[in-house]
Amino acid sequence: MPLQEAIKDKDVEVEWMPFELRPYPNETLRPEDNYLQSTWKQSVYPMAERMGIDIVLPGVSPQPHTHLAFEGYQYAKEMGKGNVYNDRVLRAFFQEEQDIGKIEVLTQLAEEVGLNKNKYQEVLEARTYKEKHQKALKHGYQEANITAVPTFIIGKTTITGMRSKEALEHIIEQER
Repeated sequence: MPLQEAIKDKDVEVEWMPFELRPYPNETLRPEDNYLQSTWKQSVYPMAERMGIDIVLPGVSPQPHTHLAFEGYQYAKEMGKGNVYNDRVLRAFFQEEQDIGKIEVLTQLAEEVGLNKNKYQEVLEARTYKEKHQKALKHGYQEANITAVPTFIIGKTTITGMRSKEALEHIIEQER
């Protein structure tokens, strides 16, 4: 991934922030939609190939809401495993086509990254991190004015969309 390559061997901290394009109860996308398939063929797949990222349009239909995955992220972050958790959930969805809207799927992924399976499932079922997730979303929507994913905030520079390793390195150096 270009971001991981750009920060390699640099004293840079990455903080993932949740952002839901279609928060519950809004409808999510359906991969069988011709428009979505066309968009992926014309832009997502070529960009991913240029960047060396293996990705597929997940066949889960309708695509899952992600609030539970993000609530799980808040727990993982508290346990010091936020970034590895995010990486695993993204790979599960965009490479393995797993339904990350299901607690049992998320619990298995959490266990794979070294989180306590029972405690993780308990916090998701109790919605322990719902308020913390909502606060993070509010920050993204209202304070940081995020409107697209991915969005990178590097120092005082905000950029939307995927960028090459070189472009990210340049911005990091400018902001230092």
